[in-house]
Amino acid sequence: MANTTFTGPVRSINGFEQISKNATTGAITIISGSKMATEALGSAGIEGTAETYITQVERFKSDTTTNVNLVKTTLMIDLTGLASSGADDIIGKAGTGVAYIGRVTTADTGVVFGVTMECFETPAGGDPDIDLYSATEATGVEDSAIGDLTETQIINSGDLAVGSRVAGGGIVADQYLYLVAGSATNNTYTAGRIVITIHGYDVAS
Repeated sequence: MANTTFTGPVRSINGFEQISKNATTGAITIISGSKMATEALGSAGIEGTAETYITQVERFKSDTTTNVNLVKTTLMIDLTGLASSGADDIIGKAGTGVAYIGRVTTADTGVVFGVTMECFETPAGGDPDIDLYSATEATGVEDSAIGDLTETQIINSGDLAVGSRVAGGGIVADQYLYLVAGSATNNTYTAGRIVITIHGYDVAS
């Protein structure tokens, strides 16, 4: 279909979707606000009792010639029901399973050049000092040391409180993300809500 230019407002009751079409199979994929390709396992170790865990990937198509576009990935996590233990130990649901919160890939999140973590509800019960790490392995569980994995610290947050916003650098492709306690607080979270935003860009095609 050719490009179309409108001079008046374009309206839709239920919003607009940006799609991609597989050149071989013809399969249509919605890419405007899709989920991360690899999320936390729903029955495993990162979704708390509040069961509030949401991911969204948005591609801002500004360069249709080279397809070098901004990609924003957002993760919202309610900590309620998760647990922290020792300093530098992975945060997750006790005794449940792997506790990564998502996986960064070039195809899904673009080339990552920056990350932010924002707090919208102050953590209570568990450790308020929550750091973000990446690791090559998907096997990390709650109460295990992040140092047991091949890991990199992305964000060193200090104690989070409502309004806290901390920034970190890039993330290498094909890495799993973990929340990690900054100090020793062996307890279950009764409150806490954070939003992690991953900023990337697509490679030219």
